[in-house]
Amino acid sequence: MGSDTAVVRMADRPATQRPVPPSGSASGGVGKGSLWSELPLAVVLVVLVGLAGVVLGRMYAGSLLTGLVVGAAIGSVLLGVACRRLPSWLVAPLSVLGLAAWTVWSLRLAANRADLPGPLTEVAGEAARNGIPRLLTAMIPVEPTPDTVLVPVVAAWLAGLAAGEVALRAGRVLLGYLPPVLLYAGAVYLVGPNAAPAVRPTLVFVAVAALGLALPGRVRPGGADHVAGLPPKVRAAARIRLAGASTAGVAVVVALAVLLGPALAARIGDRPVDPRRYVEPPRVDSLDENPLIRISGWALHPEQKLLDATTRSGGDADQGGDATRIRLAVLSDYDGVTWQVGATYRNAGRILPAPAVAPGSIVEPVRQDITVAGLTGRLLPAVATPREVTGARVAYDPATGTLIHPEGLTPGLRYTVTSAQEQPESNLLAIADVPAGEEVARVLRVADGVPEPLRRLASQLAESGGAPYTRAAAVEQFLAEHYRLVADAPSGHAYPNLAFFLFGPRDAGGQRGTSEQFAAAFAVLGRLTGLPTRVVVGFRPSGDGPVRAGDAYAWPEVLFDELGWVPFDPLPRPDTEPRPVEEGLRPPPEEAPSPAPEPSADPTVSPQASGAPETAAGPGGRSTPVLLVGGAAAGGGLVLLALLVTLLWLRRALSRGRLDRGPPGERVGGAWREVTDALRLAGHPATGDLAATEIAVLARDVLVDAHGAGAEPAAVEVAELADLLNRAAFAPGTLTAQQANRAVTIAQAYVAGLRATQPWWRRLLWSVHPGPLRRDRADRRRRDARV
Repeated sequence: MGSDTAVVRMADRPATQRPVPPSGSASGGVGKGSLWSELPLAVVLVVLVGLAGVVLGRMYAGSLLTGLVVGAAIGSVLLGVACRRLPSWLVAPLSVLGLAAWTVWSLRLAANRADLPGPLTEVAGEAARNGIPRLLTAMIPVEPTPDTVLVPVVAAWLAGLAAGEVALRAGRVLLGYLPPVLLYAGAVYLVGPNAAPAVRPTLVFVAVAALGLALPGRVRPGGADHVAGLPPKVRAAARIRLAGASTAGVAVVVALAVLLGPALAARIGDRPVDPRRYVEPPRVDSLDENPLIRISGWALHPEQKLLDATTRSGGDADQGGDATRIRLAVLSDYDGVTWQVGATYRNAGRILPAPAVAPGSIVEPVRQDITVAGLTGRLLPAVATPREVTGARVAYDPATGTLIHPEGLTPGLRYTVTSAQEQPESNLLAIADVPAGEEVARVLRVADGVPEPLRRLASQLAESGGAPYTRAAAVEQFLAEHYRLVADAPSGHAYPNLAFFLFGPRDAGGQRGTSEQFAAAFAVLGRLTGLPTRVVVGFRPSGDGPVRAGDAYAWPEVLFDELGWVPFDPLPRPDTEPRPVEEGLRPPPEEAPSPAPEPSADPTVSPQASGAPETAAGPGGRSTPVLLVGGAAAGGGLVLLALLVTLLWLRRALSRGRLDRGPPGERVGGAWREVTDALRLAGHPATGDLAATEIAVLARDVLVDAHGAGAEPAAVEVAELADLLNRAAFAPGTLTAQQANRAVTIAQAYVAGLRATQPWWRRLLWSVHPGPLRRDRADRRRRDARV
């Protein structure tokens, strides 16, 4: 009959003849054991669930979210321990009641911390409807508001409830770890690349989990040994099956480790996927995407009240007048037809991300209390650059600094904005450069179809001065002197509209426009001259109080190295008669074209000759001055030699770092920078409006003109380097080490060939010129600011 008969006979025994479980356990399971024996494992479960809150809290502002998740872990696990003597079907309803109480308290606390008005029922309903979308679209750092804490708190409570029931009541500790592990993995995935790797919390998680498995004194359900009362043959068969199952489980774990281990190890250095990219952020309609077209409508109704604004500077003193412009939107994208914001809005809390401050700017805190009156849409007015918003839910685009109110503006909406207003150091503008490259390609892009008259005008204005600020001032002065500002000009800023505004006959309505045409024309002409530009729409109130439609205003801005965005005002001065455009385009032939006046920096005081300091003749006569002069000359020579050696070492270290270190894409970019630096050192710098292929043509022409036909192969290879650079920019991760080595070889050959064409004095200074070091430092500063 075998073991099956024995099992049947055991089942047929009377209850009094069956094996009796130990006195410390009841037939109900571990849930009715000693409280003190269960507390260590309960603490382990609390720590495992709470660590998920620690990981998730790294992308939140403050520690409120971490505290709420830890509280949910404590409440759910300890409630299960306290109800261990109750039937299992009763624990879940009681835990749900505890979850409801803890969630309501958490939502109220988060709402109070965020200063969100409204009754608790409305706040809770809003959080329940939008909890997941707003959590996945919120800006980093996420402010703990009701809709961003609801999901983590509920998930932590449910994970603690499931873990406690499985590990404590059913005695399946390893299976009880599954809910905390899933919660922890979800927190790591949700954080993604928005915080540093969670190495320490993960190590603590593994160590605490191992400690929980090693805890002594845990009682198994039904007694110490399930097969202790079975006949020997049945007991032996059961233990053989148990050993076989354990061996098979270990084999499966080892096989998975062998198969998946290398693949997982290979992805350790990969950048995590951001799940937020799968969720569409808040969108705006066409009027908010291009508010520039609203300028003409507002100009026709100048008395319409749009806002009420009160402005205070950092010292709480009134700051009225034109010193503070209220910004509505920043438009960076132009396709030849319309200017657009092109923003990616993220739901934000009160505290907004701090932008990188330009080293040459003065930052002044400005606080504004704004009440919406007749303004419609979603764009939220604020002084640049907003840092904190209270009284209204906002979404924010860090790239442009534009704010929106996702629910739309309504009359009576009141909010307060604290901004960090930047004032560039005006004395540095005349010598400031403008950035170039992929990081500013968006604000340098000129759409196809530019009318030829616009190109000719841009070329003429660019010839009036070489410095970027001089070019910008020339465009500003030309527009202010030759065109008329009117309120009834039709809206439009496409290429045909701008061409008619600039060159159309006055008797047919040309050469007149609103600030829309002035700002758009400046931005397009600026980009054609190599200036990174954008258009800003906002208001220029005369002081505190009502902001009316007549205060609406558009102005252009230009980006300068180490100074940031600098506003310009191309509008004509009041009560001035515009000059004929022909005077600006065609100066009299007998007079040389004079450059536009260039704002100069503070006058530099030239050193005045002064008498040599009197020296008392010592016992040696005039030997003391001779020794002093000789010692000073020797010391100066040593300092100069040390400076040259240092510059030589730094330049070589820069080249080695560019060409020999990093992934293939970075090495190709470094090789390209070596070529562009060589062009600058040779006196042929590439302007910021040229693409890589155009710079390659310039580099080829420079080398061929200097070397002759013999340099044609090395010059042509620069085009191959430009193709590799475009691949690195538009198809990252596809370049190989061999292609990077090829790029390095091309760059070294070109630099050596170009250097050989230079005069002897330029070749001597080539390796110690500090220009490449300065430009590399500026590039690193811009990359750090973007990060």
